[in-house]
Amino acid sequence: MSDIQTLIDMGFPKEKAERALEVTNNKGVEQAMEWLLAHADEPLPPASGPAGDSTSSTAETPDNTSAGGSADEQAAAVAKSLKCDECGKLFKSKEEVEFHAAKTEHSSFSESTEEKKPLTEEEKKVQLALLEEKMRRKRQEREENEKKEAMERERLRIKSGKDMLEARRKMEEQEMKKLMDQRKREKLESQQARDRVRVQIEADRAARKAKESSGSPSPAPKPTSTTSTKPAETKTYTTAKIAIRMMDGTQLVQTFQAGEQLAAVRLFVQLKMDSIDASFGLMTNFPKKVFSAEEYDMPLDKLGLVPNAVLIVTKAP
Repeated sequence: MSDIQTLIDMGFPKEKAERALEVTNNKGVEQAMEWLLAHADEPLPPASGPAGDSTSSTAETPDNTSAGGSADEQAAAVAKSLKCDECGKLFKSKEEVEFHAAKTEHSSFSESTEEKKPLTEEEKKVQLALLEEKMRRKRQEREENEKKEAMERERLRIKSGKDMLEARRKMEEQEMKKLMDQRKREKLESQQARDRVRVQIEADRAARKAKESSGSPSPAPKPTSTTSTKPAETKTYTTAKIAIRMMDGTQLVQTFQAGEQLAAVRLFVQLKMDSIDASFGLMTNFPKKVFSAEEYDMPLDKLGLVPNAVLIVTKAP
């Protein structure tokens, strides 16, 4: 808010406020207010007219003083102020009357021969105190409004942060759900592949038995030790426990299906890094091997990562 508007809000006429700021060299509201209080009863200097106008009415013969009666009688009939007929207050200028009418909604005014008395020092102090109190209230209202606006901005910031966290949490849940669905689908496909292999093995065994039964009897096999004829049993693992060493030194442990692709491990690391587009590589240390882009489509058991393995996250080549 400008200084001129502040003075107008305090109740000073616009012309006097502008004059006060001009006289005090625009040094602030307080100095302008002191000047206004000190010259509250002084009218604004009239606008300067054409040269000689101020003296044209008096530049007449000395005999004018006797025409139309005595000078004292004429002065007594001259209006010295304007008076509010509703509250009885006196005003020196039309600007003060207009301000009073706008403030009180009084509409009845008349000219008065009474002269508005100048403010005493005590009245000036009281007026100054009232103005200072008014300024203090306005400043307090402005500070309260600024505080409310700051609180509203903080509330919106917190709400925005919570909304972002909620959106991030939902995105992580969706990504994890996609990963689980992919694992279920791959597990089902792996199970179906095993079932097909088992059916094929049973069919081959049945065909072999049928062929043997239809042909000539073969000589009885020589007895051999059980250990020499029994094939070595190979244990089949269905899960792979992978320990993943991150680039910051932390370690993650997760169990995957043996038939899952290495890409599932990569997706798991990306979710933990909070970046689905993160670029990095995976390698083993013993023996040292950096997996290629083609190997990410291969299952874990084919890559020798079953039942346990340690993978190291490296920078992208």
